[in-house]
Amino acid sequence: MARAAVTVPALVSRLIATCALLAWGLAHAEPYDIRLAQLGAPSSTPTANTDFAIFSRTFSAALTSANLAPPTTLGHSGFAVSPGLSAVMFQARDANFKLPTAEPIRSPLLIPSVHLRKGLPASFEFGSRVAWVERSRMFAVTAEVKWALSEGVAYLPELGVRASGTRLVNARDFDLTTAGLDVALGKRFALGGILTLSPYAGWNLCWTTAWSNMVDFDRGRTARESLASPTAQLDGTDVFDPVMLTDNVHNRFYGGLRMVAGVAALGVEYSHAQLGSVKDQDGSNRAVPAVTAFNVSLGLQY
Repeated sequence: MARAAVTVPALVSRLIATCALLAWGLAHAEPYDIRLAQLGAPSSTPTANTDFAIFSRTFSAALTSANLAPPTTLGHSGFAVSPGLSAVMFQARDANFKLPTAEPIRSPLLIPSVHLRKGLPASFEFGSRVAWVERSRMFAVTAEVKWALSEGVAYLPELGVRASGTRLVNARDFDLTTAGLDVALGKRFALGGILTLSPYAGWNLCWTTAWSNMVDFDRGRTARESLASPTAQLDGTDVFDPVMLTDNVHNRFYGGLRMVAGVAALGVEYSHAQLGSVKDQDGSNRAVPAVTAFNVSLGLQY
């Protein structure tokens, strides 16, 4: 899949359109909703279960593509709120790869979010992020806990460990959950007493689990018709094999910079997730698209 060029004006216009759609309500935001029926019925399509596994790992990498926080914490009384935006791109080596959305996705996929962070004693921090997949009814909710191991130790780089979990909400026909564990290094620099810069880099391990509900593959009937009788409910329906948490893991590498002036905080970050391959039913390995993301946030930090 060819990667489209991304320009700042294009991202700004997409963000404006995204905010307008969100303001109108979710009823107007359906083109990027997932339709698993496009993958084919597992009982009749040999590649359907593999396609479901590839889709699950790729989509989970998109939902977890942003960190946007250095390894340090806010301090036991600190608090931060940061609206953000992720521009996600899928680098498919398979020309036939596509996400099973109601309409084809225009690259990049935008995921606006709001990130809340609260400092705790002993160099711990709790955070939560709510993200929305543009032009869809789907949300992702993340909870995270971070521990800054070397915080406050002079002359040492800042080392942080973060554990997180992300759950996709309001998806049709399937459930998706991702668990993550990452390690980050950074250093905070003060400039003129009014500005601090915190460059950082990290490595993130992510595990994905996904399972489908019963999917209706008969596109010629309405939902009412599919529920008309027990026979109709079974005819033309199927379920995908689950993607198990213990059977897959992928690496995400990221680097970023957080700037704080007074209570204003600006963060920028780039991430790259390498997703490996999935074994097909014939024993061959199929490559899973890599996922890259440019992320930005602007918020308040106390």
